[in-house]
Amino acid sequence: MGEIVLIRHGETTWSASGRHTSITDLDLTEHGARQAKALGPLLAERHFEAVWSSPRKRALITADLAGLKVTAVIADLAEWAYGDYEGRTSEEIRAEDPDWSLWTDGGKGPEGETADEVAERLDRALAEAEPLLARGDVAFVAHGHSLRVAAARWLGHPAAEGRDFQIATASIGALGYEHGRHAITLWNLTADAANPGTATKDAGI
Repeated sequence: MGEIVLIRHGETTWSASGRHTSITDLDLTEHGARQAKALGPLLAERHFEAVWSSPRKRALITADLAGLKVTAVIADLAEWAYGDYEGRTSEEIRAEDPDWSLWTDGGKGPEGETADEVAERLDRALAEAEPLLARGDVAFVAHGHSLRVAAARWLGHPAAEGRDFQIATASIGALGYEHGRHAITLWNLTADAANPGTATKDAGI
């Protein structure tokens, strides 16, 4: 069986500064572009039956620089919609609402999503991808929070348990099987981690 390979996009100016980025369509920084290119050798040995990307250009550019040909743009892979919290850091938000947590409170305002709403669309993506694993891997090129929800849901956990999965920019995870059960088979692999002696950078949101 293949695996669902989770690929987080490379660094942007907002991810580097910890600003929540969902619908804002940012390019990669120069560092982010280098990160994305460095993913290529880590993915080269895989056979991808499908490569699905979020609609955001930071994901599409990451796929291209990593040497992947996107076969479908999937709206369900978009980042968690933060609503009125778009572009703000967690520190700024908690200055107004000290008890706020994205995982339990969701985004703010009518455009903000709840954890259950994000889980519903990631569940659809996972259900559509799983039958393809009989023929190879399926890549999800997407975002920090949406991929953490995907991991939690693959394990059958509530979306809020995605908070326990740290994920760096331009990192790779894999959702697969162990003895017929869903399992996380790889997590948070970066090119730096794969090549000891270089600094691994986790750029936040």
